[in-house]
Formats: sequence, C-alpha cells, structure tokens
Amino acid sequence: MEFPNLHLAIENRIATLTIDRQKALNALNKEVIQSLHDAVEWLDGEEDVRVVVLTGAGEKSFVAGADIAEFASFDAKQGEALSVTGHQLLFDRIAAAKKPYIAAINGFALGGGLELAMACHVRIAADSARLGLPETSLGLIPGYGGTQRLVQLVGKGRAMEMMLSAGMVDAATAERYGLVNQVVSAEELLAAALTMAAKFLKNSGQAHTAVIQAVNAATEGAPGFAAEQKLFGQCFTTVDFAEGTTAFLEKRKPSF
Repeated sequence: MEFPNLHLAIENRIATLTIDRQKALNALNKEVIQSLHDAVEWLDGEEDVRVVVLTGAGEKSFVAGADIAEFASFDAKQGEALSVTGHQLLFDRIAAAKKPYIAAINGFALGGGLELAMACHVRIAADSARLGLPETSLGLIPGYGGTQRLVQLVGKGRAMEMMLSAGMVDAATAERYGLVNQVVSAEELLAAALTMAAKFLKNSGQAHTAVIQAVNAATEGAPGFAAEQKLFGQCFTTVDFAEGTTAFLEKRKPSF
C-alpha cells in the first residue's frame, strides 16, 4: 500500500511508517495530514499488523512543525476549523488507534511534530532530538492537542514553562520530564523502537486495544481539547499573530 509523502514497511507484524518531506524537515501540511490519516485507517484494519512505529525521514527532523505558510492568512473561523480538522483526521485518530503507536523521534519534534509524537502511545528519542512547542513565538497556542497532552505527560508547571518560553528541550531533559520513555543514540533509534514493538507483540492485541480505550477514557476528548480549538482560532484575530507569522516567513525575530 502506498501513501503520498510516506514510506510504509511491514515486517514481523510491525509496521514502520516514515514521513518523508526532508526538504521541509518533514513539516506537516494538508497532504501529509491526510496521508497519515489514510495510513492509520488502513493499518487499523490490517490483521497482520500489531504495532506501528512512526518516524521521520533523514537525520535532522521527526516533524519540524506545521507548514506556517498554509495558514498565515487565516481568520478566526478558518483557524478553529484547522485545529478541529487536524484533531479529527490525525491527532485524535492516532491516539484512538486500535494498535500501539511508537514515535521514534529522530531529530526536531516541534509544534505539530511534538503534538504528533504525543498523540502516539509511547515515545523513544534519539539523543540528538530536540522537542518543543514554539507556537507562542508566532502569536499562537498549540492547536493539535499540545496544551492538553503535554500537561498530561510532564505536569502543569513544566508544560507551562515549555509553552510560555517557546523553547526546546533536549532528549535527556525530555526523558527526565517523562515526555519520552527512552533515549538512545541516533544509530540505535529504529532498532530500539522495533525492540519495544517486539515486546508488545508478546501480549494480546485485543487487550492492547482495550488498554488504549480505557486510558483514553480518562485523558482524551475532555473539555480542554474543545477549549484549545476555540482559543487557537481566536489567536488568528490578534496583531501578535500577524506579526509572529510575518516575522517567521520573513526569517526575522518578531517584535511583540
């Protein structure tokens, strides 16, 4: 099976799904989000697949955020729709997948990239990885579940610091925070993800689905997700959003 901007390999009941837009540091755009949605839907129905490893092509980036140029001119309604659609098509869809998803973070996981990794069920990072939610530097907030899932993983204080500073943390710090489950060398990353997947394979796939559903009952779909989507849209009406996105596209620092 083929999906645009993705490579799919299946071996020993483990699927490796690789996002390949290396020239754009594997940034998410409409096409990639749709392709990932289609791949998740297809993989959910494949009896020969029990675990999925999600990673990015190349050494530099897992996913370096969203494609800013796609939404720099959006208004509040379009911004909120962007968030809602992204949640439904991809981020909530991966979180609710019938099979465990392991994010193998091979480089930058920023903005939507970190949100994608957090939507997966577990995360392994290369020691060269850098993770962050830099949306406030654009006059935005995370719009693909980041305000909710980051708090769940690292706690309110650390999540607030990461989002308010718009800074990145290294892999060792991410592991200490609980943001990633394991850190290995870049050369060992895929092997470590496959080793974890193989451990999962020893147990019941039906039970895995039930575990995901039970955990999601406590952590997914809460009012906070709806609030994030609405507030994300409202950011598109601000002068700071206009300045932040213009500065990003002009490759200069914003003046807030």
